[in-house]
Amino acid sequence: MSASELKALYAVMFAGYPDIVSVKQLQAMLGISRHTAYDLLAEGEIRGLKIGNAYKVPKINVIRYVLENGVQRPADA
Repeated sequence: MSASELKALYAVMFAGYPDIVSVKQLQAMLGISRHTAYDLLAEGEIRGLKIGNAYKVPKINVIRYVLENGVQRPADA
């Protein structure tokens, strides 16, 4: 994906969220549980910064995660 395409997506994907999001906002963005959000961060699936005891996640990293992983079909489908 080119930089211009990524910039265009940044303008429309998760437009209501700030450039740096919290774990709670990450949960809402992806519709996932708190546990799953922390798992994604701990495993490096989504890159974030740990400041003190809180994670801060650049929105662009969430967008990249969504683009790379897309919608996955269930194993039994």
